[in-house]
Amino acid sequence: MPQRPDELPDVDTLLDTAVGALGGTRRDGQHQMAGAVQDTVTGGRHLLVQAGTGTGKSLAYLVPLVRRAVEKRRPVVVATATLALQAQVVERDLPRLASALEGDLGREVTHQTVKGRSNYVCLHKLHGGFPDDEASLFDVPGADASGGAAGPTSALGRDVVRLRQWADETVSGDRDDLVPGVPERAWRQVSVTAFECLGGAKCPEATACFSERARTRARGVDVVVTNHALLAIDAFEGRQILPEHDVLVVDEAHELADRVTSVVSDELTAAMVTTAASRSRAHAGLDGERLEAGAADLGAVLETMPAGRLAHGLPDLLRTVVASIRDAAREAATALRPAPGEKADESADAARQLARASVTEVFDVSDRLAAEVATDVAWVSVTEPRTGPVRRALHVAPLSVAGLLRDRLFAERSVVMTSATLTIGGTFEAMAGQVGLAGDDAPAWTGLDVGSPFDYPRQAVLYVARHLPPPGRAGLAAATLDELAELVQAAGGRTLGLFSSRRAAEQAAEAMRQRLDVEVLCQGDDTTPTLVRRFAADAGTCLFGTLSLWQGVDVPGPACQLVVIDRLPFPRPDDPLMSARSQHVAQRGGNGFMTVSAAHAALRLAQGAGRLVRSTTDRGVVAVLDSRLATAGYGGFMRASLPPLWGTTDAELVREALRRLDAAAPQVVPLPPRSPLQTHAGASPVGDAPA
Repeated sequence: MPQRPDELPDVDTLLDTAVGALGGTRRDGQHQMAGAVQDTVTGGRHLLVQAGTGTGKSLAYLVPLVRRAVEKRRPVVVATATLALQAQVVERDLPRLASALEGDLGREVTHQTVKGRSNYVCLHKLHGGFPDDEASLFDVPGADASGGAAGPTSALGRDVVRLRQWADETVSGDRDDLVPGVPERAWRQVSVTAFECLGGAKCPEATACFSERARTRARGVDVVVTNHALLAIDAFEGRQILPEHDVLVVDEAHELADRVTSVVSDELTAAMVTTAASRSRAHAGLDGERLEAGAADLGAVLETMPAGRLAHGLPDLLRTVVASIRDAAREAATALRPAPGEKADESADAARQLARASVTEVFDVSDRLAAEVATDVAWVSVTEPRTGPVRRALHVAPLSVAGLLRDRLFAERSVVMTSATLTIGGTFEAMAGQVGLAGDDAPAWTGLDVGSPFDYPRQAVLYVARHLPPPGRAGLAAATLDELAELVQAAGGRTLGLFSSRRAAEQAAEAMRQRLDVEVLCQGDDTTPTLVRRFAADAGTCLFGTLSLWQGVDVPGPACQLVVIDRLPFPRPDDPLMSARSQHVAQRGGNGFMTVSAAHAALRLAQGAGRLVRSTTDRGVVAVLDSRLATAGYGGFMRASLPPLWGTTDAELVREALRRLDAAAPQVVPLPPRSPLQTHAGASPVGDAPA
């Protein structure tokens, strides 16, 4: 058994051991990727590696990662975009890998998940340490015979009672371990944001804090698993959430730029300013009048403004209102600072921290908006929910996060970015540009496509309905609905419908329910995981939905033999951020449409098409009901981003193929039941977590 780092087996040997122990077979692409990752982390370089579905990319990057961690005796970090992949890595891949390689590595490999503070129960808040903003949690109309409360009668009250009971039993305090979950409003009663947290020395529950314990454990393990958002916060805001590391793997890396953009974007609403004023008054004794006046003025100005980008800066009146809010928030933040030598009071500290968090957020956002930095984009949004009042907000986001990523992420560590869809138009250049790896001053990087074990030309057909009219703005055309009905009927159900909007998905679902004798599920009918499981369990069922289904559905086997895409997933023409980026490219002599809109659509299209073939035995059709994929000049660029499916525009040929597949399809196998993420109190990995 090796005892010294220089005695560790090479990565190829370790991967063979792991694959053999897990009952798999050697795949050339997997070994090629593992070798490239090893070369990258030892050489201090960067790697973009595209690994198609079925390659086994998680194992291909985890083996060199754990070897590096054991060799250097310091943590390595894996960041994913979705909870599903994080669960796979934490619950299945790492525990099995640790068990398989313990003999070769000389010890057990350890790991820990790290999330943002709001994902954990706050014990101080749970025990009454924070003032309550809710007027009434329990909605108790009367009392029992002894004069005590009769118990919670509202749904919110019952959820909070269940949360308190669960908090006494949980080891992790992690919201994802609570099954079934609770609405956001109930969770807020037992959690705090990073801004609201009292922090180490000031918090009486610091030693028992679930979030602090997770971060402490992370400093002593081999592999830290986190998400893109927390990775961005750690890199850009200097909060030192993650342990020091010099190796990072970003899985689902096609999502990184968008997730980082979300983290560094801000919004300002009248409700935010009102909350800051009321908390300052209730919890810190300030009058809050200037903030309340600013909230009223902001609401009034936004009421008169249409939704859209503020291409020429803030209008004069809005600029004045935002500056007034900034000044009032600065004044309140100064008043909320503790006086020198002030004696600590836990209850007062918590109340003041709650007020300070709201005021600081308002100041930061209004200060950023008032600065009107050239590299920021500002816009107004107007959201009309099905129930409740119209919501109006003022937003600000960076034109690009490429510079941030280049300076804060790639400058300090070796980074491996991997996904099944990293090439756009057949090259890595567009993705490299999004994350800061383009230009003369960019860090050196290597692009590698290790392919896929699937035989795409034999397993799947790409059908483009060339004869249909181009999609319009008035919903799905009658001819498009006719085409969809014929395809679904030929497939016998078994259809995942990916639509560009909720309205289109609902329109298609209603039309198919009226025309066909198949069950049609539509996103919004139930939670998405529940709908996916129902779809996977019944061959005669269809599932229609929007963006989360384009990327988050993994249903191998005969339950899904037809994926229908209603239109090319271009961003909305009035999308403020996309239109600003496109204009920015055009002003510098580039093609804004191809660089921004077409690249965005090509990536989403590849993600959607990738829902079909999930195993070596899958067969089926990807049907694109947007004729522009065959007729427009950019169609070739988009097709180059897709797997090499066998292509046709012959509708009858496709329908006949679907009929044959339906007739020959084996029995469907339902998806296994979902298990919550598991975490342990110690630094050891989740060796006994159910797969």
